[in-house]
Amino acid sequence: MSSIPSEQVSPGKASLFYDPKIRGYVYQIALVAVVAFLIWSAASNAIENLRAQKIASGFGFWHNAAGFDINQKLIPFSASGGSTYGDAFIVGLLNTLLVAGLGIILATFLGFFVGVARLSNNWVISKLAMIYVEVIRNVPLLLQLFFWYNAVLKPLPNPRDSIKLPTGALLNNRGLYLPDPQLGPGGSLIVWAFLIGLVATFVFRHWARKQQAATGRQYPIGWVALGLIVVVPLLVYFVTGRPVSFIYPELAGFNLRGGIQIFPEFVALLIGLTTYTAGFIAEVVRAGILAVSKGQSEAAHALGLRSGPTLKLVVIPQAMRVIIPPLTSNYLNLTKNSSLAVAIGYPDLVQVFTGTVLNQTGQAVEVVAITMAVYLTISLVTSLFMNIYNKRMALVER
Repeated sequence: MSSIPSEQVSPGKASLFYDPKIRGYVYQIALVAVVAFLIWSAASNAIENLRAQKIASGFGFWHNAAGFDINQKLIPFSASGGSTYGDAFIVGLLNTLLVAGLGIILATFLGFFVGVARLSNNWVISKLAMIYVEVIRNVPLLLQLFFWYNAVLKPLPNPRDSIKLPTGALLNNRGLYLPDPQLGPGGSLIVWAFLIGLVATFVFRHWARKQQAATGRQYPIGWVALGLIVVVPLLVYFVTGRPVSFIYPELAGFNLRGGIQIFPEFVALLIGLTTYTAGFIAEVVRAGILAVSKGQSEAAHALGLRSGPTLKLVVIPQAMRVIIPPLTSNYLNLTKNSSLAVAIGYPDLVQVFTGTVLNQTGQAVEVVAITMAVYLTISLVTSLFMNIYNKRMALVER
């Protein structure tokens, strides 16, 4: 019997294409080359089109005078005052951050409340929470904005028939008018007392949490916060001789004069974003609570804890590890959904910069690129802080 010797192929003679690592590098290099070519082609095409239409490229328009006014602004801005397109960008950005920041805070509180209510033993409360979630989540946000703006706020009476509210506030179809506080001599001490109270509350809360983790003893964080943030500034207010006066809104012709005006566009957008996002946050909270083993609640009840403290001290802290990642996505969605403000006329970044500024300057590429970069930056910063918080809440493995 003779055996036929099998040919052995040395690794060096094997085809490089069949090496998974080499083949992976080739595919990645090819993909990068294709993407680079597409970007180069798009940029070249855009430059040629701009030259053909005799549109100058660059960011020289940033310092040109803006020929329009903006009703809601957190910084001084007026067309007659020499404000520039750069100033208009800042106004739109601040308006976007304002409605997004307030929306995130309010949607978080409302979403947690509704999410917990869905798990309530009270049949009426749980069903009402379920109806809220199902209705809000299945109606497009744009339609909800139209509802709040056109069906709720627009039918309000005109300024001459304004609805009088407590503390001198007035409500009409042009917005909510609040008394404008004016600080007299010593009024800055009240502001400093409030800010110091906030910092002291944060420090005390951090210390109390560490003490509770080490000894199990609880401290009255809520009462201490109330004293530092509310009572202390009130004491400073009376000690300094009540140096705060108010300018109340009053009717002047066909409009109101004085006070702080909160525009209906802002109110409609804030309510729409808050209620819509809260519906999704409620489901996230409900899922996080259900993810905690029932044995945790049973153990807490066996130690004598009631349902409220059990939920606050045992269930919610463990559920947060499940809640935080999808909660971050909802925060990002709320910020991006604020761009729908253009539909109801709220002067956010998209409406002011990508709308009015783009139409007046014609710098479409630059304006759109800046707007995209701003939303990308806001999303990355929000994700960074939420990831840091998520890492703090995560279980530490030994």
